[in-house]
Amino acid sequence: MTDNPLSHEKELIKLKSYLTGLIVAEMENSQVSSENRRQAVIDCMLQNYQNLNLKLPQPIRDQLFKEIMDDILGYGPLQSLLDNPDISEIMVNGKDNVFVEKGGMLTKSEVTFESDEQIIRIIDRIILPLGRRVDHDSPTVDARLPDGSRVNAVIPPVAIDGPSLTIRKFGKNRMEMEQLIEKGSLTQNMAAFIEACVVSKLNIIVSGGTGSGKTTLLNAISKYIPAGNRIVTIEDSAELKLQQPHVVRMETKPPNIEGKHEVSIRDLVRNALRMRPDRIVVGEVRGGECLDMLQAMNTGHDGSLTTLHANSPRDALSRMETMTMMAGMELPLRVVREQIASAVDLVVQLSRLKDGSRRVTYITEVSGMEGETVVMTDIFKFEQTDFTEDGKIIGELKPSGIRPLFTPRLEANGFRLGPEVFGVNYGNMIRDGQHLRG
Repeated sequence: MTDNPLSHEKELIKLKSYLTGLIVAEMENSQVSSENRRQAVIDCMLQNYQNLNLKLPQPIRDQLFKEIMDDILGYGPLQSLLDNPDISEIMVNGKDNVFVEKGGMLTKSEVTFESDEQIIRIIDRIILPLGRRVDHDSPTVDARLPDGSRVNAVIPPVAIDGPSLTIRKFGKNRMEMEQLIEKGSLTQNMAAFIEACVVSKLNIIVSGGTGSGKTTLLNAISKYIPAGNRIVTIEDSAELKLQQPHVVRMETKPPNIEGKHEVSIRDLVRNALRMRPDRIVVGEVRGGECLDMLQAMNTGHDGSLTTLHANSPRDALSRMETMTMMAGMELPLRVVREQIASAVDLVVQLSRLKDGSRRVTYITEVSGMEGETVVMTDIFKFEQTDFTEDGKIIGELKPSGIRPLFTPRLEANGFRLGPEVFGVNYGNMIRDGQHLRG
């Protein structure tokens, strides 16, 4: 059938566009309910195809039908990438450059778009149901897909080479701590130590670079929050999947077309303090809300959790200093550092290594002030030792041999950690007489 002109790519694109237009027009004039929409589109597509009296080869026809269905009911060329469970991130840099992340490594996909306009239509399909907009005056937008996947879009004139779309996919199944241990992200002892800290209501910062797995780890850590706690979560785009029965979820709201009525992370943190929370979980702090978070931690809201972007535990505290200054309170630097040292108990540092693997590289105690400096002590750390022939990093996650100063708080909550946990035969941890083996 290679002589059939419809087998050529340009002719197939024209046919797909024609059939899609017919189906969309018929759907707009019909009264089909949302649950019956998919079958109605299939019926309409088959009828219009038969009316054209075409006899395409079966593989070409099947591909044509799939692309039409993806365009009308899904997200066009992106749908196959979204359906692939091995892909964790999709990056569209214009119509001919689509990159994906698999196993922590970036590769160029064979997927392309017909035009920049097709990319913008898909962006609109994602954001319009959420009440968001993107146009010449507001050329950037954050949103999420129904499954929770995070979406960022940038269009011209800001995006010089055409619309850019980045989708951080969220797996259908929440990643549990046991799975992270199996993947080598952390050890059983580190997980048990974190559990003791969460149950004992220590304030924990999950720090890491872009794509290092901060939200995934925060989700896993949050499982340790006791079921009887009232938890208030605050996020830019709702991604956390807490399993406890008493959770209040809040999400920021962008300004309207007039630039008014924005609800920021900072607004929500302040409001959360009036909601009688046992725990406040902030998806990510990135600005002046850091001051409000610190004040909450210092005024009886222990056990708070949040993430931030930083490349080391020390950098995490430096970023918190900077973000606190962004609140506009003009506090002396020493006062800011005292607030941080008093509020934050633990920094869990994540890194995406050169081989694409994501690991907890430090668990660090914030133990107070010495002069003008915040004192930090590594409790666990990752030590790289070698590479395999295929480039995989070989290393060991192990304790530093130092017992944290907040140990009495853990013991008061039933966690008794022997010296082996911190460096000598650290294969077990004891809670109320029960051994949690590594």
